Amino acid sequence: MTTEQTPDPVRPSALPAFVPLAGVTVVAVEQAVAAPLCTARLVDAGARVIKVERAGGDFARGYDRAAAGDSSYFAWANHGKESIVLDLKTEADAALLHRIVAAADVFIQNLAPGALTRAGFGSEQLRSLHPRLITCDISGFGEVGDLAAKKAYDLLIQAESAMIAISGGPGELGRIGVSVCDISTAITAYAAVLEALLARGTTGVGAGLQVSLFDTAAEWMTVPLVQHLATGAGPTRVGLRHPSIAPYGAYRTADDSLTLIAVQNEREWVRLCTEVLGRPDLARDPRFGSNTDRVEHRVQLEHELQSSIGEVDRTTLQDRLAHAGVAYGAVNTLDGLAAHAALRHRTVTATTGATVDLPAHPVRWADHGPPEAGRVPDIGAHTDALRHEFTP
Repeated sequence: MTTEQTPDPVRPSALPAFVPLAGVTVVAVEQAVAAPLCTARLVDAGARVIKVERAGGDFARGYDRAAAGDSSYFAWANHGKESIVLDLKTEADAALLHRIVAAADVFIQNLAPGALTRAGFGSEQLRSLHPRLITCDISGFGEVGDLAAKKAYDLLIQAESAMIAISGGPGELGRIGVSVCDISTAITAYAAVLEALLARGTTGVGAGLQVSLFDTAAEWMTVPLVQHLATGAGPTRVGLRHPSIAPYGAYRTADDSLTLIAVQNEREWVRLCTEVLGRPDLARDPRFGSNTDRVEHRVQLEHELQSSIGEVDRTTLQDRLAHAGVAYGAVNTLDGLAAHAALRHRTVTATTGATVDLPAHPVRWADHGPPEAGRVPDIGAHTDALRHEFTP
């Protein structure tokens, strides 16, 4: 990415900042990705997030050094937060955290199930002391049960939830290339916290929320699981193809470039055959008369399509697809993403003082400017200030 901000033509910079959660205080005893990304969304919405760290800091700080000296994960999920280092085994620090929580609206944690309860900060304990408090426990497999103590990271959940079983190519299993279980859990927890804040505005009472990586991944696996239970044969690994729609996949042109083509209805199928490929015979072929037929005869379909597409270069193919109104996309590299015309940026200041560009917040409000990106906090950067603020 460049260091220049991409201007947003939809929203002039003079519009007010995005602060719907102004006045909301969140205490987060968090690490890794899922909980920090959840609270990062709360920061973007204007909440104050106080991040509680051990003396060594959140271990995600050390994942890499790609973000101007900070971890790319950490910079993405933690800018704009306040960091305080506490040792909850000491009476003084435990008392300080209790005072901070007493002033908070939301308490979020993703330590091992039971760890904070043993330290005196279990969610039920906190809500009994502070009935307006919203607590959110993020775990791998839930807070109770035989698997509660099982360690859970993104790739492990991808495997356990069968995501990996339906990803990759026909001959090889494949990890989904981003931390999809962490990210989906973070956004699910964020939505739940917003719902609880809305409910509290009506009832005046907080809520206890629990979100697990496995539950979130399993819910995302609804379609393949339902298909499997109904037919005994759910989706298989098909690489750059869709398991139940055809044609919907990548095709190689004469210049050895891949273009993804997505046909969603019979009108598009006819236009692909006649206007793009110059093959009206394919549109009339009974083997390809419907999506069900095309999936059933996928091998023959792919042979016919590839033989025609392989005769033209990428530019010619994509120009024809655009003219015919058939959906397509480039199979980009990361260089292609970095130069993509649709990519918007926001600049974050790393702990080193250098700036790094991240993709912009994905939500654009017509009447508000983009969320301001605060600095990535050093370990314990706000400890002294917070001790002073919450000293009786």
